[in-house]
Amino acid sequence: MDEQTAINMLNELSEGKVTEIKVKKEDFLAFRPFLVNRPDFKHFRGIAGRGGDFTYTYLEIPRS
Repeated sequence: MDEQTAINMLNELSEGKVTEIKVKKEDFLAFRPFLVNRPDFKHFRGIAGRGGDFTYTYLEIPRS
């Protein structure tokens, strides 16, 4: 996954254009730095799925 793809996915999720995004296990290490460096990082909730894939949703209230 390249930087622009990751940023676009995160922006679409935070803007409400999509309700969830899926990140494959093999893309996770490339994706994670773009997620954790966002100022709204605490609004994202990631749920690990079978096989190591992740599903992310955006929360209106940041997690603690």
